[in-house]
Amino acid sequence: MNLPTLESINLLAVLPVLIVFGWTLVLLVIDLFIPSGRKYWTAWLGILGLLGAAVALAVRFIDARGAAVTAFDGMLTVDGFSLFLQAIFILTAVIGILLALDFLPRHKIERGEYYILLLFTTGGMMIMSMAADLIVVFLALELLSIPLYILTGFARPRADSEEAAMKYFLLGAFASGFLVFGIALTYGGTGTTSLVGVFNQLAEGEPSRDLALVGMALILVGFGFKVAAVPFHMWTPDVYQGAPTPVTAFMSVGAKAGGFAALMRILIVAMPAVGEAWGMLVAILAMLTMILGNVVAIAQRNIKRMLAYSSIAHAGYILVAVSAAQRPEDAPLAVSAAIFYLLTYAFTNLGAFGVVLAVEREDGSGNLLEDFAGLGRSKPVLAAIMTLFMLSLTGMPVSAGLVGKFFVFQAAINASVGNPWILAAAIVGIVTSVISAFYYIRIILIMYMQEGEPQVVLKPALTVALALTALATLILGIIPAPVFQLAKDALLTLVG
Repeated sequence: MNLPTLESINLLAVLPVLIVFGWTLVLLVIDLFIPSGRKYWTAWLGILGLLGAAVALAVRFIDARGAAVTAFDGMLTVDGFSLFLQAIFILTAVIGILLALDFLPRHKIERGEYYILLLFTTGGMMIMSMAADLIVVFLALELLSIPLYILTGFARPRADSEEAAMKYFLLGAFASGFLVFGIALTYGGTGTTSLVGVFNQLAEGEPSRDLALVGMALILVGFGFKVAAVPFHMWTPDVYQGAPTPVTAFMSVGAKAGGFAALMRILIVAMPAVGEAWGMLVAILAMLTMILGNVVAIAQRNIKRMLAYSSIAHAGYILVAVSAAQRPEDAPLAVSAAIFYLLTYAFTNLGAFGVVLAVEREDGSGNLLEDFAGLGRSKPVLAAIMTLFMLSLTGMPVSAGLVGKFFVFQAAINASVGNPWILAAAIVGIVTSVISAFYYIRIILIMYMQEGEPQVVLKPALTVALALTALATLILGIIPAPVFQLAKDALLTLVG
C-alpha cells in the first residue's frame, strides 16, 4: 500500500475549507474569554473567518481556470462545481450569522456556541460538495447534520424547539441508516466506495450491478430526507416551525444545497451508466414533491410552516433539473440550471425568513399570516422587500426566481426528447408554479389589504441581511447572464 504524499494530499486545493475549520477551532477558544452579553464579537469573528475562506476560494477559482484536481489521495475533488457551491455555502453562512445577531439577544438565547456550530455545519457542506468517495459523503453529511440538530434545539427551554430537535435527530439518524446501508450495497456490488471506481464498475456491467442499483436507491432515500423530498419530508414542517427562525432560514438553504451537492455528484458523475433507472426515480420524486409541497402550503396559517412546504416544493423543482441530467449530453445544462436555482433560492428564502424575523415577537409568536396585516402601511419598505421575495418564490418577473425556473424547465424540456418522465415532471413543475402563486400572493394581499399593527423590530444586522438578499434577488432577475455563465462553467468532474 502506497502512503499518500504531500502532492496527493494537496492542502492548497482545499484551503477554503481548512480555513473554515481551523478558524472555528480558534474561535472555540476565543469565545471562552468573551463575556456574556458580548457574544456579538464571536459572530463578527465568525464572519471574518468566512470572508478569509471566500478570498481563498476566489484565488483558487482564478488559479484553477476550470481545471479539476484531487486532494487527500483522491478522496476529494476540487472542480468548478464544488467551488461554485462553496461560494453559496459561505454566502449562506454570512447571511445566517447576520440574521442571528439581533435575534439571539432579543430572545435571551445568546450563546457563542451558536456561531461555532454554524461554522462547523458550513464546513460539512463544503466537504460534501467535494466528496469523491462514499465514505467521505457519509462523514460530511454527519458533520453537516449533527450541529444542525443542536441548533434546532437552541431555544431551550422552549418546548417546541426541543421537540423539533428531537424529531430532526431521530429521523435524521433513521435516514443516515438508509444511506449507510446504500453505501454498503454499492460497495458490495462494485467492490469500491470511490466514485471513480463505481463509475468504472458500472460502465463495465459487473455481475453485481443489480446490487449496486439497490444501493443507489437507498442512497437516494437518505438524501431525499436531507433535501426534504416527498415522501421523506415528514420532519420538515415541525422542525421549521419549532427551530429558532435564523436556524430555520439557514437550514432551509444550506442543508438543502449540501444534500443536492452530494446527490448530483453521486448520480450524475459516478452512475451515468444507470442514468435511465435513477432518472425515472428522480422524476417521480420531483412530481410528488412539487404537488404535495405546493398543495399543502395553501392550507397553512403559520408562515414558517408555509415556507416549510414551500421549501419542499422548491426541492422538487431542483429534482426536475437533476432528473434531466440522466444522459451525459444533457448533464452540463441540467447541472448549471440546478446550481443556479440553488443560488437564487438561497437569496430569496433567506430574505423571506429575514422579514419573518423582523415581525416575530420575543415570545416566539407573530408567525401567523394575520400578523403581517398592515405591514404595507406601517413599514412600506419592508413590505416591498417581502413582496419581492414572494414574487421571486412564485417565479414572477422581474425576480431571480423566474430566471431560475426558466433555466430548470429549459434543461428539462431539452432532455425530454424520448423521455416521457422528464417531460411529465416539467409539465407538473409549470402547473404547480401557477398553484404556488395563490399562497405567495396571499401574503402580499394580507400586507396591503388588511388592517393591522404589526410589531416590527428591525436592527442594523438584520437590515444589512435584508438589503443584501433583496439586491441579489433583483440583480439576478434583471442581469442573470454573468452568474449563469459561471454556473455553466462549473462542471461536475470525475477525477481519478
